Amino acid sequence: MNSPDQEKSVPSNRETPEEKHVGRRTWLVSAVSAMAATASGLIAPSILRAGEQDQADPTRVPGHIPSPYGSRASTETAQRLTTATHSLTPHQVLHGIITPSALHFERHHNSVPTIDPDRHRLLIHGLVERPLTFSMNDLMRFPSVTRTLFIECSGNSGKEWKGPMGKTVQDTHGLMSTSEWTGVPLATVLAEAGTKPEAFWVLAEGSDAAAMTRSLPLAEVLKDALLCYAQNGEALRPEQGYPLRLVIPGWEGNTCIKWIRRLKVGIAPFMTREETSRYTDLMPDGTARQFTFVMEAKSVITSPSGGQRVEPGFIEIRGLAWSGRGKIVMVDVSTDGGQIWTPAQLQDPVLSHCHTRFRFRWRWDGEDAILQSRCTDETGYVQPTRASLVAARGIHSSYHYNAIQSWKVGRDGQVTNVQV
Repeated sequence: MNSPDQEKSVPSNRETPEEKHVGRRTWLVSAVSAMAATASGLIAPSILRAGEQDQADPTRVPGHIPSPYGSRASTETAQRLTTATHSLTPHQVLHGIITPSALHFERHHNSVPTIDPDRHRLLIHGLVERPLTFSMNDLMRFPSVTRTLFIECSGNSGKEWKGPMGKTVQDTHGLMSTSEWTGVPLATVLAEAGTKPEAFWVLAEGSDAAAMTRSLPLAEVLKDALLCYAQNGEALRPEQGYPLRLVIPGWEGNTCIKWIRRLKVGIAPFMTREETSRYTDLMPDGTARQFTFVMEAKSVITSPSGGQRVEPGFIEIRGLAWSGRGKIVMVDVSTDGGQIWTPAQLQDPVLSHCHTRFRFRWRWDGEDAILQSRCTDETGYVQPTRASLVAARGIHSSYHYNAIQSWKVGRDGQVTNVQV
């Protein structure tokens, strides 16, 4: 069923001013000309950074020996923005759709526990035929599945309900990331225990100091939920739930219980703290939506974005789109605050419940511009404007904010967060 804030797709004006939309031929000719000028010496060496000419020639000195566990170049400084409760991914400097494990966002409710995988156990009990306890070795013997999936905190962009609060895309959209997850289907493990006919819900509980718990509808999580022990080809990092976490494709991050230790099968929701006093959506009439698991379709331009500065001329607008309902089928980009929309190019692969990278070639003329992106998923859901979202939901929520993001490019080239 569609959420109240869902709006119908409105036909886009596909025309765009010719001088704004740079064709592939023009783009390539300009790039080749620049490379030719550099090779022939037409571009002076003064464009090199200060001191670069004085650096040692790497072909004349021995390099260093790689470490047993690889590290990035010393000049690369991208890092998460860390607070007492969470860490934000720096999307403004990342490429592709996979978030490096070291930069994947994290959210905890009482810090990160230290768990010995050899002693860790997963208990399954409640309305099951055979209560069972699994070690990590037991779980890793089951047939495994690997999927590339996004995880988004329901509070991602939450401060934007009150206005343009974040300065960078890391501030506004940093509580979401995409990784390759490996584990065993939850359905496989529950089948070993045998759920009883009267069972409709399951409680998932973590091993952290908050004993984080969420009630989950059994029929839904049996479809595609995973008990994961690996991320991006290696064991989970401690902040990502080592040694075992739940991943539910497309659902809000708090349901993807980390450090999971217990699954209790029952008849009805268990009404824990995290689904009564928290993770509910306050509505304008004073009521609250509960169990709004699915993350709605959303997109954001990551470059140019808040805190960056651009120069007039050719610019490739880049961004990410994703949906908890499945695949992204279209992303439109506007450079004039939503008056004219033009389709962006979607970069393969386009996967279900996964970040999709989009690109759009643009020539900036140095005048004020408002950059926006708007995505559509395979169900036909169209990312809403801020006005339509606020009309449906009000401004007193903290979760599930998926309105179109606007970045203003000023005449000085500075990019800032605005709402239009």
